[in-house]
Amino acid sequence: MTDMVRAMNPTAAITNAAEAKAAARASAIAIFLGVIWGVVGLVWLMGPGAEVMEAAMAEAAAASPDAAGMTGMMSSMAVGFAGFLIICQLILGLVQWFKPNIVIPILFTVLVVYGLGSTALGLVMADQMDLGAAAGPTWQVYGGLAVMVVQLILHIAGIRGGSAMNKFRDAQAY
Repeated sequence: MTDMVRAMNPTAAITNAAEAKAAARASAIAIFLGVIWGVVGLVWLMGPGAEVMEAAMAEAAAASPDAAGMTGMMSSMAVGFAGFLIICQLILGLVQWFKPNIVIPILFTVLVVYGLGSTALGLVMADQMDLGAAAGPTWQVYGGLAVMVVQLILHIAGIRGGSAMNKFRDAQAY
């Protein structure tokens, strides 16, 4: 357990293959953290979030009566798509845990950086447009930001671990 905690530090020195594998698995832990946060968001989306989303869609549909009948379908599609993404994340997290590599941490680092940027931009735009609650519940927005910062740190450790695993593999080949 201590090795795993040490491996999650993106600045720690990696001196052997076991430390490299543990560091690469830090990315899997970040993905699992995202799965847990995604499930929390999905539960909220299926409960009170559905009402908020349907109200926002109904307000948008007021301008277009043809779109009014699609609000229920759109909310169920959003729930289904969120569930699909959570399952994809879970699968990639399991792959990273059992077969650590450098590709998955790089992919998720890009996605997390994009998520941080788009969330920050969304907060700025919500303040400028005076949207308030339409941007999402405060706990979900700031909780998501905190989760993404932790994920970014763990994915950086995962990239370092995957890179070190490749170096150790290449050194064994010679």
